[in-house]
Amino acid sequence: MTNKMRIALIALMTAVAVGAGAKTVTLSRSALTDKIRGGWAGKTIGVAYGGPTEFKYPGRMIPDSVAIAWNDTLVRHYFDTFPGLYDDIYMDLTFVEVYERLGLNAPTSAFAHAFAHAGYPLWAANQGARYNILQGMEPPATGYWKNNPHADDIDFQIEADYAGLMAPGMPQAAAYYTDSIGHIMSYGDGWYGGVYVATMFSLAFISNDVDYIVTEALKAIPEQSYYHKFMSDVIKLCRTNADWRDTWREIENTYGRHKACPDNFRGKASIDATVNSAYVIMGLLYGKGDFGRTIDISTRCGQDSDCNPSTAGGILGTMLGYSNIPDNWKRCIDLVEDRPFEYTDISLRRATELSTRHALKVIALNGGKTTAKTVKIKTQGVKPVRLEQSFEGMQAVGKRGLGNKPIDRVGAIRFNGNGVVVRGELTADDQDYVGLVEVTLDGKVVKTVKMPASKHSRANEIYCNFDLEDGDHTITLRRVNPQDNVKSRVYGIVVYKKK
Repeated sequence: MTNKMRIALIALMTAVAVGAGAKTVTLSRSALTDKIRGGWAGKTIGVAYGGPTEFKYPGRMIPDSVAIAWNDTLVRHYFDTFPGLYDDIYMDLTFVEVYERLGLNAPTSAFAHAFAHAGYPLWAANQGARYNILQGMEPPATGYWKNNPHADDIDFQIEADYAGLMAPGMPQAAAYYTDSIGHIMSYGDGWYGGVYVATMFSLAFISNDVDYIVTEALKAIPEQSYYHKFMSDVIKLCRTNADWRDTWREIENTYGRHKACPDNFRGKASIDATVNSAYVIMGLLYGKGDFGRTIDISTRCGQDSDCNPSTAGGILGTMLGYSNIPDNWKRCIDLVEDRPFEYTDISLRRATELSTRHALKVIALNGGKTTAKTVKIKTQGVKPVRLEQSFEGMQAVGKRGLGNKPIDRVGAIRFNGNGVVVRGELTADDQDYVGLVEVTLDGKVVKTVKMPASKHSRANEIYCNFDLEDGDHTITLRRVNPQDNVKSRVYGIVVYKKK
């Protein structure tokens, strides 16, 4: 999208926002800042609370008999010993920094390359996008499911908070600011997870009703989508079942194995956006506005049990405002608020300052007014974004291991389907080494895949193809530039067929 197109789209959004039926909400400048501070702090607290259990309970609830520790120094402890735990925050801050440096019309390429060249480690959809960008691909192709089979994963969902925090009470603007960035690494349900989260953050500025925030925000997602159906069912279950554990069991039985990224297909672990979005909803609805109960339930649902309480804690922290987060939860922030997060020079205090500045600009751009003491927000109704679905018309049907054999020893890989992901890796002491793997499909050389040894720029998979004729196929792999002390492994394949 060109800058002219972006400006025109923002102008169109402004016209919608200030049209008939738009309501004005007035906040003091201090209240606006307090809510933004609460959002960033809530995210940070949630990550630290859930960090010790992350992916230790795949497909299981964390029972009440397992105590989850909390104290005033825990957030600082992770700053000192495991700063990478805070990827939920420093990933967001990459995009916040680009907006600050280049303005609200910053081109998508600026966000993509800042993200791709940042020093932090990445996984799943994020790493797939980084690899694609470093190989010369540009968004939105980098997040499209045919180029990134992790497109429905949780990645953008945990880093879309910036969009809601910069668009208080303006959910259409929040959705707009998810679009170009979200499609760097996601598509379909992966993008929808970010849209939904950003919309909840946006609504949390103008409502103190958690049920309203959760249900109204879902209107941003097309009703025809799988994501909308799943989240609608979760909300209904939360209203039907008094005990969140009963809702968890029904979700697990109905949806727990339905979808998964290629790494976890038919496994108990899930980094799929939908399952983890469900656990955010459960924390918010069963938490009923209680900060501690909200993040505890989102954590005890298991799976990505630091990201989900981070999201729920950030939304509730925005609704409450920092000043209303209970002292026993926020005392930890005093010890770290001026410390920059790893891989960035932005601290929590600085993040609040930047997001407040960006919010004031978005408010003005969308017809609101600001004074030295107040902000008048022209609120927006929630409208659905466009419909898009990954793996449309096809589904994963099988997973087969290939013995972790080296690439050159795995032999012919035979399968029946219309899509395939060949999973594997290449490792070397020389991090500058880039392996070349020739892929032959049904007797024809179709691609030479670059496989960097660098953990930073590595490929998630050896090969994927979702444009095959439904039927029998054979793949062979050949190392083009083998070297001593370079190891490779082929884990296995995931096979797809028409629904």
